[in-house]
This record gives sequence, C-alpha cells and structure tokens, in this order.
Amino acid sequence: MARIDELKRTAEQRSHIAHPPCSADLSYMSEFSRAPLAAILGPTNTGKTHLAVERMCAHSSGMIGFPLRLLAREVYDRVVKLKGPSQVALITGEEKILPKDARWFLCTAESMPMERDFAFVALDEAQLGADPERGHVFTDRMLHARGREETMILGSEALAPMVRSLLPKAEIIGRPRFSTLSYAGATKLSRLPPRSAIVAFSAEQVYAVAEMLRRMRGGAAVVMGALSPRTRNAQVAMYQAGEVDYLVATDAIGMGLNMDVSHVAFAGLSKFDGRRRRRLFPAEMAQIAGRAGRHQRDGTFGSLMLEGEQGAEFRPEEIEAIEEHRFSPLDHLFWREGDPDFDSLAGLIRDLERRPDRPGLRAAPEATDLAVLKRLADDPDVKVRAKGYEQVRRLWAACGLPDFRKTGPEHHARFVSRIYLHLTEGHGRIPQGWYAEQVARLDNIQGDIDTLADRIAGVRTWAYIAHRADWLINPDTMAERTREVEEKLSDALHERLTQRFVDRRTSVLMRDVGGKAGEFPVIVDEQGEVSVGSYAIGRMEGFHFEVDPGARHADRKMLLATAERRLGGEYEKRAGALVADTDDHFTLRTEPGEPVAILWRGHEVARLGPGKNLLSPRVNLDRRIERVSERGREAVIERLKNWVRSQVERSLGPLRAAGLAAQDPTMPAGIRSILAMLVDEGGIVARDAIAMPLATLEREQRRVISRLRVKIGALDLFMPDILKPEARRWRAALRAIAAGVAMPILPALSAVVLSTPPKDSDRALLMRLGFRPLGPQMLRVDMVERLARHAHEARTGKQATVVDEPLATSLGLDPQAIAKLMRDLGFRPASSEAGWIWKGRARPRTGPEREPRGAFAALAELRRG
Repeated sequence: MARIDELKRTAEQRSHIAHPPCSADLSYMSEFSRAPLAAILGPTNTGKTHLAVERMCAHSSGMIGFPLRLLAREVYDRVVKLKGPSQVALITGEEKILPKDARWFLCTAESMPMERDFAFVALDEAQLGADPERGHVFTDRMLHARGREETMILGSEALAPMVRSLLPKAEIIGRPRFSTLSYAGATKLSRLPPRSAIVAFSAEQVYAVAEMLRRMRGGAAVVMGALSPRTRNAQVAMYQAGEVDYLVATDAIGMGLNMDVSHVAFAGLSKFDGRRRRRLFPAEMAQIAGRAGRHQRDGTFGSLMLEGEQGAEFRPEEIEAIEEHRFSPLDHLFWREGDPDFDSLAGLIRDLERRPDRPGLRAAPEATDLAVLKRLADDPDVKVRAKGYEQVRRLWAACGLPDFRKTGPEHHARFVSRIYLHLTEGHGRIPQGWYAEQVARLDNIQGDIDTLADRIAGVRTWAYIAHRADWLINPDTMAERTREVEEKLSDALHERLTQRFVDRRTSVLMRDVGGKAGEFPVIVDEQGEVSVGSYAIGRMEGFHFEVDPGARHADRKMLLATAERRLGGEYEKRAGALVADTDDHFTLRTEPGEPVAILWRGHEVARLGPGKNLLSPRVNLDRRIERVSERGREAVIERLKNWVRSQVERSLGPLRAAGLAAQDPTMPAGIRSILAMLVDEGGIVARDAIAMPLATLEREQRRVISRLRVKIGALDLFMPDILKPEARRWRAALRAIAAGVAMPILPALSAVVLSTPPKDSDRALLMRLGFRPLGPQMLRVDMVERLARHAHEARTGKQATVVDEPLATSLGLDPQAIAKLMRDLGFRPASSEAGWIWKGRARPRTGPEREPRGAFAALAELRRG
C-alpha cells in the first residue's frame, strides 16, 4: 500500500503537465498486473463492447479506451443514463467532460488517463495494434492499461496469437456472432434492397452514389471520416428514423457505428492507405460487411454494379473467410517507446526510433508526430528553446497535435513550430487574441460540403489545443467557443448533405392525397413533429400546423392538404388537453409592441379584447382553433376565462374588491365615488382629483377605504399591492386591452426612480403605473409617501430635517426633483437659512369637473347622489 500511495503522489505531481500519455505513467497501473485479465475476442456483432460496459458499470470505477471519439461519445451517453452526469467522464483529444467526482471514464485510446486508479479497465478494438499509424498506442495500452480488479482486452479473433505471446496470463474468451452474415452477390443500384449501406473509398465516389440514390430512391444519408461526430450522428439519425432507406459511407462505417443495416454493398474493394492503393484485406472487408445484421437479425453483403463501370468482385476465398469469420492471425503488433528520454532532443528521437526487444513487436513506422519532431529538431528557433526535461517534453506534447486537415508532415510541422514558440515565450501560453482570431476565421457556415468539412477539421485542431490544460490562459472558455463553432459548422454541413442528397416524402404523400389515407398512419410525437408513415411533413405548434421549412415550394400545398385531412382528431385531442391542463401551463404574453395574448405551453391560443370592465376582458380564440368542434371551442373559452379570472384575482385581488365595493349600494355615496375613480384609474389616483369627496368623509369612512387595502397618502390614493411587479404587468396589460392597443414598454421591475420622458403619452403611462412626476424625475408613489411622512413628522418635531436625505440619496433623486416634491407637499424654502418651512398645500384650482372614463365611468353618478 505504501508503494501505491507513493505512485499516486507521483501521478498527481505529473498530472498538471499536458503531454501525450506515456508508459512512465503506466507503472501505476502495472501494480495491478495480478488482477484478472481477459481477452474477449470475436467478430463484429458479438456484444463485446456491450459486455465491457456492463462489467465496468458493475465496478466501483472504470475506464474504457476506444478507437474513435464518436464511439467514446456514444458509450458516454449510455453510461450517463445509468450513472448520472456527475459520475461519468468523457476524455478525447478534442472534448473533455470531467466532473469532479467522476468514477467511470470513456476515452479515446490516446487520451486514457493512465496515471489514475480504476477498478476496471478495458481496451476496445485492440487488433488496431497492427495499424501502422496508431498501432503503437493500442499496443502500449494492451501491455500496460490495467484495472486493479479486472481488465478486458476486446478485439478480433486474429489477435489471439499476440495475446498468448505478449500476455501469457490472460484468459482468452471467444464470442460467437449473434447473427449470420452471408454473401448476396452483385446488385444494381436500382435493385438495392431498402436498409442498405453502400461503401465507397473516396469522397468523389460517395457523392456520385448518393446523387444517383437521390434521383432513383429519394435520397441517402452520408457518413465519411471527414465529418464531425455531430454531423455523422445527424446523418445516421436521419437513416435510423427512416427518412431515407439508404446510407452511403466510406470505410468509417466499419468501426462501431451500430445501425439498422440489412445489407452492405461494396462500391469498390481497394483503397489508398496513406502510402499506396491496395486491395482490402479480408479482415477489413469483414469489419465493414459485419455492419449488416445486428443482434439476432441476419445480414448480407455483396458488391454494387454501377452503370459504365466494372463492378468490384469478391474472390471465393474472401467470401468464405467473411462468412466463416476466419482470417489470418496477426503475427506482429507495432510498438514505440512509451516512456522516452526527455532530457534532450537527440535522446527523445533515439528512444522513439528504438526497436523493440520482445518477439511479436515491430518498430512502428514513422508516424506524423515523430515526422514533425524530426523536422523541428533541425529548426534553429526550436533547437535553442528545446533544452531540458520540461521544454523537450513540451515540444513532444506539441508534436502530438493531430494533423486533422491532412496537410502532410512538412506543412503541419510549420504550424506546430508556431504553437511551440508561443508556448516557450512570455508566460508560456498561446496568445489569447491570436487564438480567438484563428477560431473566428472558421466561424462561417457559408460554402459547399468540402469547404465546411475542412473548416470543421480546422476547428478540431483548435479544440485539441483548448483541452491542453497549460496551453491557454482561459482553456475552458476557449473550449466552449470551439465547441460552439464546431456544432454550428456541423449543423450546416448536415443541412448541406441533406439538401444535396435527400428528397423525402413525395411517394408517400402522393398516395395519401390519392385517397389511401389508411395506408400510412399519421403520428404526432411529443415534440409536435407530424409524420405520415416515416416521413415528416411538418410540426404542430399548439393548434398551428407549420409545413416543414425544408419542403420544396411545389410540395407545400400537398403537405397542407395532408395535414388538413388527417389532423382533425389531433386538434380535438389538444383541445381536451388544454381544458384539463393546470394553471401553471398558461401564461400571459406581454411582449412590448405585441397584442396581449394567452399562451398555452408556449403557444398562442387566444388574444384578449375589451370586455364589460377593465378586469374582465373578452377571450378571442385563435382562428386556428376553428378546426375544433363547437363544443370543444366553448370548453376552451370557458377554461381560458377561468384562468384569466384566477390570475386577476391573484395579482389584482384588492382592485377587484374595490370595484365590487364601488357597486355596493349599502356603501356611502362618497366612498363609492372615490373607489369608482380609483378603480377607473387602475388603483392609483392623485389626491387632488378626489379632494372634494375625500373631504366629506368621516374618520370611520376613511377606515373603510383603508380596510380595502387602499393607502390614503399625502399626494395620492393608491393600493400598495398593485405596485408589485406581476400586478403592475397585469394592470398595464388590462389597460392596453381596454384601449385596444399593443402592450407598451414597461420600466424595469426594480425601477423606483425614472427620468421623466419628454412625451406626454409616455409620462401618462408611467403615472398610471404608479410613478409621480417630480420635474426631471418620476418617483414611485410608495416612495413619495415615505418621504412625505418624514417631512410631516419633521413639522411635529419627530424628525430633525424635513428632507430624508439618506433615503433621497439612496434613491438617486436630483435636487430639482426633491424641491418639486417639497413644494407639492406644501413646503417652501426658508428665506433666512437652508431648509424648508411649512406653508400648506395650495388649494386645487376650481374648474369643470373631469369626465371619468373607462369601464366604471357610470359609477361617477354616485358622486352626485
């Protein structure tokens, strides 16, 4: 245990250095070499990965290394559903999700954190140790990645001899394929069965086949290695959803993409492997063909006959090997020193070129990272800086930057050199401005498919840099920025691919409009997407059907006709759901400049119009609900009225109570007159406007008004409750409804003091909302009352000063506004010294009585009673 603790401390000390994993870190995992080690070997569709995920989740912690970022992400999403996002990590070159308490890690093989302690460790597709470019990474993981309780090596049966040679203590467990894979011969494109994948070995051939399928079969999804994971997922999802019946792909399909494929057709049987054009090995053919038939469903493979071209032909021995899953065993794996000497450049290159001394291992061909390192070793600017352990190790980390754009070692070395020079200058970080500028240049969704794919490759480079912990000042911010750009470009690329290679729906819709309505069911999913059969025709937003925006102009009438004929039951169903729904799913739309409307689950279902009084507006159903039966519409209207009534009661209950009191014949006429005007003005009225009836009230009558939650202030009568944000919003909305105008712009919810607007209409709105004009500023009436109370208390000696200076200062009142308020209250400046003296309020001017307006205007007669 002391040894393990020491190794843990060593790993923690090293973890802050960003560099490619090396076997110096592997010594920690090697402590667990006595734990059970099993090699699970078999062809495709044997459930190897599924088994590893199950075993990992059964342990207290675990890690699986995958050959592709896409596969790591797919399994990450699965494990998150089982364990929760706070417990699961995803680590790839371009993406890192690392919660503080993560226990289960899904990684690409290169990004596996070998210094960590896991109960379970697995390596997927370990036969890639024979790959000339990346094989040394998989070999290194196969030799050193270990869990303290259990380790699994997953791969093809061809790996068995290498497991016996290199891992003699490992238990080899064979897994039979779940389904049968059989040869179906050559097929013309016009006779290709649905749910087929066509595999080509160049982008040009992929595009050509997809174009032909669009013309002949309505289109195809496209999957290529140059696509981002997000674009590939979107294309696969389109295929899986049945929007297209065909998938055209490069050999990228062969590594772990699980899809509903019944038949794989090879458009060719040779490819360029980076060095030369050669025929596929039988094991490579089987890896691709094995995508056909998943789980217990059998699959077929064959070749594709293209007009005017000589079709690819399988040899009899290749067919037999694929069907029987029998391939030549691997006799070697590629190896490269995982713990090289970082004391000098020469020592580093020497160790990386060192030949292995174990049988079955071969020196890895010169990979891109080593080719770049050797070029930079001859660069004078680099040589002068790459001295000492840390700087040499930092250079090697920079050389590990993948050449996502496939520019070649010479061009890529120049780019890596610039990165390294930045990392060895100043604070040892890439300049933030320069980095952001490079990413911004790629933030452009214009262009064709190849242009967008190239930009995505460029963004992946900068995403990789952002996930090196000590390369940027703000790595998390830049990682998020590159993720946003990659997602935007990926969505645009998916859109371009779909536009170019897919023509959906037409045949199904033609049959539907032709009267065979029962042939294809209409499905409306939880997100509102409407499909006829498996083809999307649009979306239901509330009671509104919106034609798919991607539909051709010529198809729009057909789509609308289909929706009109087939969605009657859905409208009735939604009307019933609205009536039965709870209040919290309804909202009042009060967007400035828009009519006031009721939204149900975010969708407009009615607008409000002038009703019998201010607090009882009329409900006008959206015209799209006319498709609902009369009985259903009546139920909807009643439900919406009840909701409005309950919301008004909740937000403006005191105002409604005052309105009822104003109509109560048992109330004294003076009280009814004041309440009528108060309600007519929406709960706030200047005291001068009701001075006459207010003066006639006795003390007990004033208490009656106060019990209705009305504040009789020095300058205003108002209801404090209606100054609350939600009450203010509803009050403004109801006044706009009564006036037949759009919703006005309201001040901020926290606003107490506002600048006085120049327009009379704007001032009038703020006054109705509870703000009193005080020269250059307007102050909320409850704050006016606080200042007024303080001033009058000063008259009786309870306060030292007339003006509450601390409150006025905290509110931000101008001296002019304070002076206006003091004069309105009846104070005048003292002539002999600073301060204010009481002179009494001026009597309001006599003149023609103002005509009341609004829903309670008739109650003005009560003042004459």
